[in-house]
Amino acid sequence: MFDTDLSELATADLLESAVEHRLAANRADARLLEHAQIYADRFHPSTCGVRPGRRSCDGRERAVVLGGEGCPEIAEFAVAEFGVVLGISPMVAARFIGEALALRHRFPFTWARVLAGDATPWKARQLASACVKLSEEAATYVDQRIAPLIDSITPYRLEKIIRAAKRHADPELARAEAAEAADERGVFVGRSDDHGNKTLFAKAPAAAVIRHDATIAAIADALQTFGDTRHLQHRRADAIGIIADPRYTQELLTQARNHPAPARPTDATVPGEVAVSSPTTDRRGTATRPPTPQHDTPNTNEANPTDDCGPAHRLLRVDEASGRGAAHGAVGDSLNGTAGASASDGTSDGSDHSETSPSGDPLEPPDDPFLHSSEPPEPDLPADPFDSRAMSYVPGPRTQPDPGLPMDLAAQRALDARLAEIKQAAYTNPTTSAGQVRPGHTEIFVHLTDHTLATGNGVLRAEGIGPLLADQLTELVGHEPYVVKPVIDLNDSVSADAYEIPTRIREHVRLTYPVELFPYGTRETHRAIDLDHIQPYDPYGPAGQTSTRNLAPLSRYAHRVKTHAPGWNVRRVDTKTLEWTTPHGFTFRVNPTGTHRVDPVKRAL
Repeated sequence: MFDTDLSELATADLLESAVEHRLAANRADARLLEHAQIYADRFHPSTCGVRPGRRSCDGRERAVVLGGEGCPEIAEFAVAEFGVVLGISPMVAARFIGEALALRHRFPFTWARVLAGDATPWKARQLASACVKLSEEAATYVDQRIAPLIDSITPYRLEKIIRAAKRHADPELARAEAAEAADERGVFVGRSDDHGNKTLFAKAPAAAVIRHDATIAAIADALQTFGDTRHLQHRRADAIGIIADPRYTQELLTQARNHPAPARPTDATVPGEVAVSSPTTDRRGTATRPPTPQHDTPNTNEANPTDDCGPAHRLLRVDEASGRGAAHGAVGDSLNGTAGASASDGTSDGSDHSETSPSGDPLEPPDDPFLHSSEPPEPDLPADPFDSRAMSYVPGPRTQPDPGLPMDLAAQRALDARLAEIKQAAYTNPTTSAGQVRPGHTEIFVHLTDHTLATGNGVLRAEGIGPLLADQLTELVGHEPYVVKPVIDLNDSVSADAYEIPTRIREHVRLTYPVELFPYGTRETHRAIDLDHIQPYDPYGPAGQTSTRNLAPLSRYAHRVKTHAPGWNVRRVDTKTLEWTTPHGFTFRVNPTGTHRVDPVKRAL
């Protein structure tokens, strides 16, 4: 509509141009959904050529239903090529094709609005994805009620209305999902952020959580006893690393009980807050009522001063509420599911603690999950439960129960030396009579350059954590006794004659390739990942076929595609690059810099 320099447009025309481009993008997205539908039709199992010996076992191709009941089947391996040409992983491609088929076969009213330009395609896909477990009849019920609203309300409200319609359509499924969620117990580790932090999420019996929390609180107090002046939550975070070593924990707590408590610094009274003569904080980081307030301003958020149940009572009270405290706003909610309930069900305990931004407005999902969301985690790597809710409430300085004081370099070194001494005593001369034991061992693989190693400055990569500053390696190693293993020269070629892969070769390949080598693959290499022979192993062939140059890490699905899907070819271009050719002649090269499509003309030259 406006084929001119945008900077020359009036503001009204600029906004009108933005609307036109958004409508054009929606039309393109709808057209892409049609492409996915037609592509799936061409790979229905009934239209695929019969291959001798085709079976659904031993990793061979199967017919799968991707969009839910009522959708046609599709040949499983066809998904891989569709994803590769679009530049997305096979998992995302399968989800996209499934949503496209579901819209056509299970949500015809919504699909008609998409084709007419009256519904945003990604919102329609959100509906299809949310209802994938519903029966065809229940999906029709939801479709009739959601289609008129899908583009007239915010994504946040749309998600809640979809959830309500699902429960009306299939109450039994809703009850089964609720029961399944209630039975989920486990301890999950989230993905690392950009600063070397990880999230630990636990859903366990209440008594076990309370006991664990009490031990963390005791360790945090012990650190303060030995001179750690940081605020409580930092000490509790460090306690997670200490509690992993029972002997160290026991020695630290034993010595702390016999150590005189340091004098607490006197904090200045914050204007507008209650001034107290002896402020106290409970061990979870939740502010408790001081013993002698200077005036009688009531505070309904504080614990009842007449409670005699002790810390255990306070813990149970916090876990059962949808509280939003500095210490337990995320963890407490996640343990009992209240955070999900408040955001998902629209329920409230009388105080709106559902997902909110600092301005008080609800946090809504991103505009277009297909365009903006990151790759989903692999099924065996649970999603971080705090990704969408951990930052919904960030306590400010006035709500921090124990702001603490920063530690200078000398104080930090003195504390580190004292803790290292205590840890050494735990295994050589313990205060308790348990005798000497050997500490456990943890293996950490760190990738760094010779310059970083020599200077101590720069960026390194720790496996399972991600990029870190060189200074953060000290925090990673901590006070543990450590042994530096010889550096593995990844430029060396190591081989074996047998089909089985020796440990030394497996480790070499895993360190060389941090991510699988399938085009746009997302699976990070780990000890259990498949290592596939690039050139198939020939039992009658030459020696040394199992080598670091002939092995590639692949996810199980990619491994099956390479081995059993007709038309896929792979060859090694150089020591770091694999070239993949799809059944329809598209060529891609995968190396440490990512996946790159090869121009057929350039490849011929």
